[in-house]
Amino acid sequence: MGFPTLNELNDQNPRQIAARVLSQRLNSGEFTENLLDVALATARLSPVDRGLCHELVCGTVRWQATLDCLITRKTDPSRELRPALRNLLRLGLYQIFWLDRIPPHAAVHETVELAKSAGYHSQAGMINAILRAYLREVDEIKKILADMKISQPALGWSHPEWLVEKWRKQFGDEKTRQLLEWNNTPPKTFARINTLKTDAAKLVTRWREENVTYDFITRDWTGENLAFELKSHPPLNTLGSFRDGWFYLQDPSTLLAPVMLDAQPGETILDLCAAPGGKTTFIAQQIDNEGKIIAEDISPDRLKLIRENCTRLGVKCVEPKLSETFNLQPSTFHRVLVDAPCSNTGVLRRRVDLRWRISAGEIARLQKTQTDLLQQAATRLKPGGVLVYSTCSLEPEENSELIKNFLETNNNFTLESERQLLPFVDGVDGAFVAKLKLKR
Repeated sequence: MGFPTLNELNDQNPRQIAARVLSQRLNSGEFTENLLDVALATARLSPVDRGLCHELVCGTVRWQATLDCLITRKTDPSRELRPALRNLLRLGLYQIFWLDRIPPHAAVHETVELAKSAGYHSQAGMINAILRAYLREVDEIKKILADMKISQPALGWSHPEWLVEKWRKQFGDEKTRQLLEWNNTPPKTFARINTLKTDAAKLVTRWREENVTYDFITRDWTGENLAFELKSHPPLNTLGSFRDGWFYLQDPSTLLAPVMLDAQPGETILDLCAAPGGKTTFIAQQIDNEGKIIAEDISPDRLKLIRENCTRLGVKCVEPKLSETFNLQPSTFHRVLVDAPCSNTGVLRRRVDLRWRISAGEIARLQKTQTDLLQQAATRLKPGGVLVYSTCSLEPEENSELIKNFLETNNNFTLESERQLLPFVDGVDGAFVAKLKLKR
């Protein structure tokens, strides 16, 4: 028996919606963030309950390994626990040990009621017993959880063992701990002003009228009055400033690659993996719509996102093209950006499922795709042209080592600069950018 359908659910109950999204995650294979967006789009929740639902879903997925460790301590290992019941226990335990604002007894009661409403009447007693047993051990378990972060960091911080060991060799124990803590912190919302339509003074004035609170964000690659942290805001689709294209949601780390590309008005530019268009539209902003940007991607649906974003933001110099059907002659572009598909290990706090989906083998497979894209990009440049390669990965195999290997087999290119952004150093998502130049 599964959870009730959407029509059977009370769409004003944040815990029921969270339980349904977690169940769908197991059954559909879809990313949690997408499922949550769909569920919240139709839910009749107050801002507080909307925030609770989001926290319950994302927190439960982030801390999945640690939660399962707690479940194992109180269940019979010889008897398989139904996935839906495991999700309920995860939800209850997450509220008890990670959400201080939820009264523990309320967390137990609500979880038991969730089990009953989903048809698990006979198992509700088991859920009640496990959660109440943990209520009697809260202080002891909190100490155990704290100790696990040091003695068993992969389990204590709920990350794959292989990835934690890889990072410990790369960064050392203390920086790895900082990275694990970062990944388990809810991400902030950042915005990039769209200077094709407004300026900073007008934007912040409008935000104040729309009850948006914000902070200015300055990094050495962003300068001032480009990036903002949105601290609180009504739903984005209700904001006139968003609908009118005055800003684009974008982590400051993603601005580094276009800044290093340094496109100039009048140039012809290729964005080889462009969707959904954040970097593409920022490049258009940099050249003030004066030039031509070909925005390639492999999917018609993803090209649709580029078109929609360009329309909203007032970008007129971009031509979206399907990669498989678009073949220009070599030596066409002044600059090429390759924002390559990657393991995404720099954005694990934004994409809560990814830590459970990536593998060491996947990183090796991605290297071939990344190298192929670089080689393709190399043929599209005019002599003296600039090639920028970027990922949101922290892994050298996808970044500096891959660039080194490319240069060894393409001695007509020189490396002008490269940079790795690290969350525990730069306070933004992880990213890597390398700037190469084709000799004349």
